[in-house]
Amino acid sequence: MDAQQLLLNRHSNPRLSEPAPNAEQLQLILQAGLRAPDHAMLKPYEFVVAQQQGLNRLGDIFYAAASANGEQGQALARARLLPTRAPMVITVIAKVKAHPKVPALEQHITAGCALLQMQQMAQALGLGGIWRTGSYARDPLVRQALGVDGDDEIVGFLYLGTPQKSLTPSTPKAVSDYCRLL
Repeated sequence: MDAQQLLLNRHSNPRLSEPAPNAEQLQLILQAGLRAPDHAMLKPYEFVVAQQQGLNRLGDIFYAAASANGEQGQALARARLLPTRAPMVITVIAKVKAHPKVPALEQHITAGCALLQMQQMAQALGLGGIWRTGSYARDPLVRQALGVDGDDEIVGFLYLGTPQKSLTPSTPKAVSDYCRLL
């Protein structure tokens, strides 16, 4: 897949199964994240990779957060299973560094760009992925369990695996609906 095809056909794939990215693919995915635009080369992010037992540990963190928030029954049981919707989940955390020219917002955006580049590399490798956030990305218990403090933020959870079925990218939008000249 060439770069133009990749960029114009980027899509999320929520139905993922084994196999997860192998060790070589994971290294390429992480290297793509490290190439995100980065003012002052701060590398203001951390990637936390969960697979196999790590998915269960992440599920336990979600379960504890759901329980602390008063969830019960099906919702509570579902929380523990959320990370197992894919064979690998990479949590991308914006790790803000004090810098006179690079505000926290710009560092959060850099971490988001890293996540997008990882998703695109996975797609280029024939894998599937979906960027999820939701309430767990902002939950204080989840933040604490993953070592997120201060201005740091969980930018998202990148679910990766093998697509269960091929998806057709959505119909292209009219650029004129989203662009204006100054």
